[in-house]
Amino acid sequence: MSTRTIDYTISLLLIGLVACTAATRGPDAPTTGPLLAGTSQSSTDLDLVTEQLVYVPAYSDIFYNADGQTVDLAITLSVRNTDLLHSIIITTIDYYNTEGTLVRSYIDEPVALGPLASSHVVVDPRDESGGVGANFLVAWGAEALVHEPVVEAVMISAAGQQGLSLISPGRVISQTRTLP
Repeated sequence: MSTRTIDYTISLLLIGLVACTAATRGPDAPTTGPLLAGTSQSSTDLDLVTEQLVYVPAYSDIFYNADGQTVDLAITLSVRNTDLLHSIIITTIDYYNTEGTLVRSYIDEPVALGPLASSHVVVDPRDESGGVGANFLVAWGAEALVHEPVVEAVMISAAGQQGLSLISPGRVISQTRTLP
């Protein structure tokens, strides 16, 4: 069997798995996922020396023709600590809609991500509250100077027999550093 045939077969199996999983969730499935990894941290214990606010464009749906028809997308916001030695602290993950109105906050207290750890939140494709202009604001900091984390949104649709995926990198819009 050729490598191309194997790649094609694996792709079909993955798309089928995603489609079957989505179909079995039912109408009462939650529309968002929790922040899955990390350790809760008391905000009074923090002595942050570096902080950033990251803007991440996202799309809960996207236009596919000039008539305004859209396709729904699942959004995974991923935060990945790239530092080999130090933890980072996520202090805010907020989701905004096209109009810039806060839709929901995903964390109530700071969450520590250890070296090379990652975490994510998921917006279900049936949740259209964000719209075409949805976005996240992610605030993070660290108690030591660290390498910046990778913060990005991955959007996917596996409806029907076509798959669609997009990646949207975060952009730093505010930064503070305190020299030790």
